[in-house]
Amino acid sequence: MKSDALVIIPTYNEKENIEAIIRATFNQDKEFDVLVVDDNSPDGTATIVEKLQNEFPDQLFIEKRVGKNGLGTAYIHGFKWAIDKKYDYIIEMDADFSHNPNDLIKLYTSCDKEGADVAIGSRYSVGVNVVNWPMSRVLLSYFASKYVRFITRMPIHDTTAGFVCYKRKVLETIQLDKVKFVGYAFQIEMKYKAWKHKFNVKEVSVIFTDRVLGESKLSSGIIKEAIFGVIKMRLNGLPK
Repeated sequence: MKSDALVIIPTYNEKENIEAIIRATFNQDKEFDVLVVDDNSPDGTATIVEKLQNEFPDQLFIEKRVGKNGLGTAYIHGFKWAIDKKYDYIIEMDADFSHNPNDLIKLYTSCDKEGADVAIGSRYSVGVNVVNWPMSRVLLSYFASKYVRFITRMPIHDTTAGFVCYKRKVLETIQLDKVKFVGYAFQIEMKYKAWKHKFNVKEVSVIFTDRVLGESKLSSGIIKEAIFGVIKMRLNGLPK
């Protein structure tokens, strides 16, 4: 019997982390299924996942895409897969342990028991909960979220968070094919659309820990998309 909750993990060159993050997810008191969406990682990430499928044939799934097409499109691919499979709760989580799998139950519970339609694993709802980032990056991330909140008027402290649980009805309501952004702005756009649709969006305080293994995927292009994309999104409006 499949779980009612799916954790989507997008990957590109995550061979150092992928087995450990999958096992940590399956080691929770609540049962979660996992979908890895791999963008043709040349380091063999997909091969590691495929071997693990022999051990977890009913819980672990992989979708392999050709090329590296961005975080947003990977999640859209995973969302459509999850909707088709009728999962009730769909969770975004990074492969690099910046999102702690031990917090999965907190996000799930917020949606399943506490009335949230969207539960955000928030770094900034209670102070600043970030570990191992240089101060320059903490300030960039913190004030980016403040900036997005000011421009969009969303009552959300961590607008760029990537650790999020959605009820299926939210993803079914948002027109996924009309999502415009592919980088960090994707996370902002999804929250903005959910909020504009008047879904109940709640923040759950978590501690974010920077990756220890592998390389960060953050780039100047992703940051520019978030900064200028938010202004365009607010001025022009987005299709719901």
